[in-house]
Amino acid sequence: MSMGQPSAYRPTKPDVAVFVSGVTSMGLEILAGRIIAPQFGSSIYTWGSIITVFLAALSLGYWQGGKQASTASNQRMSWLLLGTAGYVAVVIYASDQLLLSASAMPLPTRYASLPAVLILFGPPTYLLGFISPYAAELSQKEGTGEASGHVYALGTIGSIVGAGATTYVLVPALGIDMIGLLFGFILVGTAFALTLPRLTPKPASASVAIALLLVVAAGLGPVAFDHRGDVVYQTQTAYQELEVIDDGDVRTLYLDGARHSAMDLEDPDRHVFEYTRYFHLPMLMVDDPDEVENVLFIGGGGYTGPKDFERKYDVDVDVAELDPEVTRTAKEYFRLEESENLSAHTEDGRIFLQETDKEYDVIVLDAYQKDQVPIHLTQLEFMELAESHLDEDGVLLANVIAAPSGAGSAFYRAQYKTIDEAFASTYSFRTSSGRSVQNIEVVATKADTDFTEADLEARNDRRNLGIDLSSEVDAYMDAPNTDGVPLLTEDHAPVDNLQASTVGQEYVIEQTGDDETQPEPASIAVGPELPAHARPTAGLESIPS
Repeated sequence: MSMGQPSAYRPTKPDVAVFVSGVTSMGLEILAGRIIAPQFGSSIYTWGSIITVFLAALSLGYWQGGKQASTASNQRMSWLLLGTAGYVAVVIYASDQLLLSASAMPLPTRYASLPAVLILFGPPTYLLGFISPYAAELSQKEGTGEASGHVYALGTIGSIVGAGATTYVLVPALGIDMIGLLFGFILVGTAFALTLPRLTPKPASASVAIALLLVVAAGLGPVAFDHRGDVVYQTQTAYQELEVIDDGDVRTLYLDGARHSAMDLEDPDRHVFEYTRYFHLPMLMVDDPDEVENVLFIGGGGYTGPKDFERKYDVDVDVAELDPEVTRTAKEYFRLEESENLSAHTEDGRIFLQETDKEYDVIVLDAYQKDQVPIHLTQLEFMELAESHLDEDGVLLANVIAAPSGAGSAFYRAQYKTIDEAFASTYSFRTSSGRSVQNIEVVATKADTDFTEADLEARNDRRNLGIDLSSEVDAYMDAPNTDGVPLLTEDHAPVDNLQASTVGQEYVIEQTGDDETQPEPASIAVGPELPAHARPTAGLESIPS
């Protein structure tokens, strides 16, 4: 390809095949993150598995393709593309079952996602690896170097197009099945074009058959029974998979497969998830709850907390929610109404605080998920930023998901250590009585305080908050042992490594009015299941680490 004569370049059939293989291989790699994340999270280990498998499969395909390059032909490349499209149909139809099967393999948590990525994306990527050496063999360029450079350039350009189009256009606009269907059709169309103008029966029949297989797979949807309930709404946002699911009278918001918020359709003001009641603990720690005027929530979800604060107190509530689709969904399905007292801002929480001059009495950090934590919101620099935007007796509450002690507690202990470094006094409250991974509420005061459990009980008795927090106060924990865990900073915040011990553990979310816990469904089935536990009991103390 001459840069000086772009109009003279006419792509050959091998050129088109290389470009399309680049588009689909990188597109599938981006799509893999969306397919794998609901089951395994999107930690560095998940993405490491994806990148490792794709590079290994491509390399193996390049090697085998190079050994067989002497037999290369347009028809052989056509069959390779059709084989890839056929496997994409399998991914569309059976991805859920394949994920569940792969997740049951007894592997260390860091490598748990590796079998799933290998089964789902290893074969099609391996087949696409044959295309480049075949195209180099069929190239009309003079010399091995020129032919290789030409193929590398076309394949890389295709990868750029595939990555950009999938990330910025396809994922926000289409569901996973439709994106897979589109890639399948591109592969089938290219395979069919490679056989023209001679239309032989076998490739033509195979093209039609694979196209029909793709349509059937996409039409039937993934083969899996959804035990969670009736899917009311589902979409792929720019940041995550979002689902709204009704199970009886309870409507739940799922983000990347994890429960995030819930609402009782018959009694929308009821706290379905126990941990959202703990958001009111800062109102026991401020000097005078009647003087609380400004509250900030970082993370919206179903907007349970913001709506509750607006309803119970005479306060102005700001919400910094990064994903606009989350806010739109909350308005349509969770009865969120913006008003003079409740404002939703589509912005990252850290950037919002950096750009605002507003001072808050209470900041609630509710942006963490079990397997996905925005690292920049865990660091000391962010905690210092939040502290600087609080009133002199302001309070921060961070909703941390981890175990309170023992295995799975490393992230909680590191986060406590980091918050305690930025604030004068720090406290924590568990939301379940067992050792399981759960919501732990870390509450920090800007002023130097020394609240005991008895102090908070007395304040709860005296203050008319519209919510009785006696059970939540009873979940008061002693300060954790923070020896051996790092202070999380911009320079060093190994959150993925700290969270690795929670992978495979049951995530317990207590529900109000329930006799027992409702463990997080569709968790990674690695290691033994832990027993369910009831809500916190009076006088609960932390178990030594």
